[in-house]
Amino acid sequence: MLLNLPESRNAINGRVTRALRWIIDEIEQSSSIAIAVLGSSTPGTFCAGADLAEIARGGGADLVDHEYGFAGFVRAPRAKPWIAAVDGPAMGGGFELALSCEMIVASDKALFGLPEVKRGLMAMAGGAIRLPRLLPRALAIEALITGDPIGPDTAQAHGLVNKVVKQDEVLSAAQSLAERVARNAPIALRESLALARAASTGDESTLWAASDAAMLRVASSEDAREGPRAFMEKREPKWSGR
Repeated sequence: MLLNLPESRNAINGRVTRALRWIIDEIEQSSSIAIAVLGSSTPGTFCAGADLAEIARGGGADLVDHEYGFAGFVRAPRAKPWIAAVDGPAMGGGFELALSCEMIVASDKALFGLPEVKRGLMAMAGGAIRLPRLLPRALAIEALITGDPIGPDTAQAHGLVNKVVKQDEVLSAAQSLAERVARNAPIALRESLALARAASTGDESTLWAASDAAMLRVASSEDAREGPRAFMEKREPKWSGR
């Protein structure tokens, strides 16, 4: 999925918010899609955050879906993973979109920032919650209370992004990563992702119970039998999602 509003550096407006919610629902309901990529059709651009012009016209409420949050994305109930392909600045709400994705592929020109404090505001679309879970505490707090951006090298060194590539390779690298994910069994993928998400907040006993329950669901699937068969028969598995 490519953001395509070059005149506003892909700033989020009401139309984009409604479109993103619709796209998420379509992807979640599709049995043929395992993972999605969120990028930009404009080189050197990811997302400038909220569309301040729309807010100035009184349309700020349209930027937040009542269920899925800012951009119809940051609080969406998703079982499938997303990869953010970030080329250029991802600032404010743009960074919060990227933080909402499970993985990030960045260009060597990418910048990640939450500058809201510089404007008397705060990161209210998940940035203040998610960034401290992904970066060391001191670095996350520095980014949040200075509003200064994080460069691609620092982001990669501390695990904020999966990979840093040249500008013209961002989308292809994100798509390559998505293809690696999509080769795997749908049920095992879904259950693994759900448990990994829970791991950042749950206590160990709760997580072990969730892990045991997930393992039962995976082990009882047809795909759990197809995987070993395909390995023994030296062929690619044919996943059924059952």
